[in-house]
Amino acid sequence: MDTIKPLFTATATAIGGRNGHTESSDGMVKVDLSVPKAMGGPGKPGTATPEHLFAAGYAACFGGALDFVAKQHKQDATGAKITCAVSIGPREGGGFGLAVKLHVADASLPQAQLAALAQEAHEKICPYSHATRGNVPVELEVVGS
Repeated sequence: MDTIKPLFTATATAIGGRNGHTESSDGMVKVDLSVPKAMGGPGKPGTATPEHLFAAGYAACFGGALDFVAKQHKQDATGAKITCAVSIGPREGGGFGLAVKLHVADASLPQAQLAALAQEAHEKICPYSHATRGNVPVELEVVGS
C-alpha cells in the first residue's frame, strides 16, 4: 500500500446512516440521506445517497486529473464533461459492492487524443481511480471529436 503526505484533509460526519444526515466539518456539504425505493427504502424527495456523493466526488476529481494530464501534454481539456455513474448491488461473495462508469466527453479534442489523456489520468493521476483499482470495476467511456 502506498503512503501519502497529506496536502488536504476533508472530514465529514454522518448520523443515522443511509436514512440520516451527513455534513462536512466546514459546513460546505450538508446532505439529508435516504435509502432509494429501488433498494427497499422510502426514497424521500430532496435526499441523496452515499453513491450520489461518491459519483460527484469522482467526477470532479477525474476532471481535475484529466485537466492536469492534458496540460502536461500541452492540450486543453478544461471543457471536458465528466459524468460518473455509481451503482450499488449485492456481491457474489456477500454484502454489497459498487460499480463505476466514467463517461468523458470533449468535442474539442480528437477521439484518440482524448482517450489517451483519459487513460493516463485514470492509470496515473486520479486518486479515486487509484482507490477503486482492484476493488471496484470502473468502465471508462470516452467521446471526442
